[in-house]
Amino acid sequence: MSDQKDQWTGRDLPDENTRAEGHVHQGEHREAVMERWLLEMVREQRRSRRWKIFFRLLFWLFWIVVAAAVAFMVTGEREPLVTQQVGVVRIEGVIDSQSPASAERVIRGLNNAWQGSSTAVVLDINSPGGSPVQSQRIYDEIRRLRSTGDKPIIAVIEDIGASGAYYVASAADEIYAAPASLVGSIGVIYSGFGLEGAMDKLGVERRVFTAGDNKDMLDPFQPVSEAQRRFWQHVLDQTHDQFINAVKAGRGDRLSDDPELFSGLVWTGEEAVSKGLTDGLKSVDDIARDMTGSAETTDYTQSGDPLEQISRHLGRMAAQYLGIDFHAGESPVRLR
Repeated sequence: MSDQKDQWTGRDLPDENTRAEGHVHQGEHREAVMERWLLEMVREQRRSRRWKIFFRLLFWLFWIVVAAAVAFMVTGEREPLVTQQVGVVRIEGVIDSQSPASAERVIRGLNNAWQGSSTAVVLDINSPGGSPVQSQRIYDEIRRLRSTGDKPIIAVIEDIGASGAYYVASAADEIYAAPASLVGSIGVIYSGFGLEGAMDKLGVERRVFTAGDNKDMLDPFQPVSEAQRRFWQHVLDQTHDQFINAVKAGRGDRLSDDPELFSGLVWTGEEAVSKGLTDGLKSVDDIARDMTGSAETTDYTQSGDPLEQISRHLGRMAAQYLGIDFHAGESPVRLR
């Protein structure tokens, strides 16, 4: 101990060795504190890094799930939950290139159903017909698929299967309908308006410039000559012959000899059986039960954007009633 005393307290002051020893202990304490602080910083950084990795993985997993869900909705593909199941492709409404029943969508659904594990493909038809070109494309694809395998393709007509819709149905192995369904209408139509008299009364001048004497033949504001009438009738007759030949190729000897069969008349589903237009009275559920023992089906119908469909439909209606290029982009001849 030191002989020195504190002048205020009177206590002995520590000697130099004691003071040095105290400084050493303080230094060691500071080093230990610093070491613990550095270790805690390292641990915190590691925890922060792990959370960053976790949230990044969570972020990418979320977008992968969203992308998968969008892809599923766009393709409209649904895989059967059981092996014994019937694949259904619905044809609803007018058959044309801009509708849900376009050849592109129906054919895509047909191929998905054909390639799937379903035991049969059923066309669930509820349509008044439409474009001969779109109907022919679907007809040809059904015939092509039938030639590549032994899976049956069966058409079932709901409320109506007329004109182009019956054209499509005639390609199937068998056709069924409800007793009160409307079936047939094997004919071709073109309809329009003749507004040249109204233009004269209103004092409106129609200015159309063409290269070719018949380029404005279907213009509702121009008169139709007798030669143009004969030519247009030839187009309709030729399309009608194509329709008749397709139905005969599809139905074969099942068709009756009724002379009015190809006159454009429609029959109930019950009458259509005796005409050979259908093979019996069944629903989609009946077909599914016959094929699998269950009414379970898988829908392969390809869906589209409903708002886009509505806007296009309203646009076509407005153009048609105004007589402004209403047939642009599609044939004015209709199987409907």
